[in-house]
Amino acid sequence: MPSKPPVFQLPESLPLDCGQALESARIAYETYGALNADKSNAVLICHALTGDQYVASTHPVTGKPGWWTRMVGPGKPIDTDRFHVICANVIGSCMGSTGPASPIPGGAADGAPYAMRFPVITIRDMVRGLVALLDGLGIETLHCVVGGSMGGMQALSLAANWPGRVARILVIASTARHSAQNIAFHEVGRQAIMADPAWAQGNYYAGDTSPNNGLAVARMAAHITYLSEEGLTAKFGRRLQDRPDGSAGAKSFGFDADFQVESYLRYQGSGFTRRFDANSYLYITRAMDYFDLAEEHGGRLADAFAGSEARFCIVSFDTDWLYPTAESRHVVHALNAAGAKVSFVELSAPYGHDSFLLEHDQLDRVVRGFVE
Repeated sequence: MPSKPPVFQLPESLPLDCGQALESARIAYETYGALNADKSNAVLICHALTGDQYVASTHPVTGKPGWWTRMVGPGKPIDTDRFHVICANVIGSCMGSTGPASPIPGGAADGAPYAMRFPVITIRDMVRGLVALLDGLGIETLHCVVGGSMGGMQALSLAANWPGRVARILVIASTARHSAQNIAFHEVGRQAIMADPAWAQGNYYAGDTSPNNGLAVARMAAHITYLSEEGLTAKFGRRLQDRPDGSAGAKSFGFDADFQVESYLRYQGSGFTRRFDANSYLYITRAMDYFDLAEEHGGRLADAFAGSEARFCIVSFDTDWLYPTAESRHVVHALNAAGAKVSFVELSAPYGHDSFLLEHDQLDRVVRGFVE
């Protein structure tokens, strides 16, 4: 049996932007590499929407390697021979941290979960949980925080709201605000989940079925946004899927997965339902949609970073249409206006938004150089 990850029990209630608080909240996390005597070598890695704390260790549900094993480990760009790496599952998620599937503290004797009684959270709330974890670990200042996609939002929020807690901020393929287009894609996913009869208004935990069909469709729609047209064309084109009997692909003149790209998306959707909770998907996508760092700081993004002494590195990819380079430039301009120390690079890659998770020598060099 896989060992359970460390779990930190917050000693106090966790205040939330919605005005409520989480009582007895728990943060599940993983660590890699030794923490030095003065606790100055800690690197926090923040995960994306469907990620988790298993950044460089085997996932206990899927049995697959961690989602960034190519980046984190001995001798790798984030070198665990030099740095103490921490990666925590955000609140609202479903891999050990408090979320909709968690039992309500002091609730029903049968351990009834929150379900849709879980409070709506924000990116800043997620980071409040991470800061509470750092406090519990006795880490006052991070050497670096690294995040891609939603992880980059967390990194920016940490830099803006807890500026004294981190010396370096590395943001990859991310944004300081969610666009109308991204909100629209998330709403399609949420509606797919809530239209599944098995969702049952979020109260499916005690039943025999879960809204897997809706969650799979949500994942399929979202996964398209992580890719690029160039990447999809190169990988699949209009090639037909081989038939179940092994014969060459042919049109079924029905609604089977005739095309390879259809089969790929169905595989992505069905696999996702085995490791993720539908209600968590609702809550985390809503948190991302609410994210607007400028709005949090009076309407001017530069004010979010006023007086920051940290170093920033912002990375984008030329084929990322989910968080295009223009969004990264918007952050860089705000950092420049605030007088912050910032470097920026746009990398070329054919894989779209997912480029930060895939093999990319230039990204490796940027990450290694900045973190070290």
